Amino acid sequence: MVTVLDHDSELRRRAWDAAASVVDPEIPVLTIADLGVLRDVVLDGDQVEVAITPTYSGCPAMNMIALEIEVALERAGFREPKVRTVLSPAWTTDWMSEEGRRKLHAYGIAPPQSSRSRRALFGEQAVTCPQCGSGNTEVLSEFGSTSCKALWRCKTCREPFDYFKCH
Repeated sequence: MVTVLDHDSELRRRAWDAAASVVDPEIPVLTIADLGVLRDVVLDGDQVEVAITPTYSGCPAMNMIALEIEVALERAGFREPKVRTVLSPAWTTDWMSEEGRRKLHAYGIAPPQSSRSRRALFGEQAVTCPQCGSGNTEVLSEFGSTSCKALWRCKTCREPFDYFKCH
């Protein structure tokens, strides 16, 4: 016999999996679970509410992500899902999964370093080139193609690359 708790756990897992499958529209190799943007899934009867935290307050991708979560949940059989934006605690790159960091690197974007390192505390960065692996790199601009990235260049292979900034 299946208990109510088992049914609720299965429903929550199904809702989590549906929401977690949504990709970031700015970096389509990452899911919102990879990024750590997906914070919680709460069930109240048949109603599901998903909590997300933006990488930056005012991130333009969040509206698209919320819409895609609603669509994914509706496709999974949840009616009238709700998406709630949670601003506190603020998102940090420490919430990004190791799998997400690997996906970024394979995509050609240098993943963020841990914000807990001493070098990060003093604004020093040693970013490794995702193309050739060299640490001989330099920042070209703190502003990249999106607000969460900076533009860097490798001095060894001379290729420019994006770096996912730490927060």
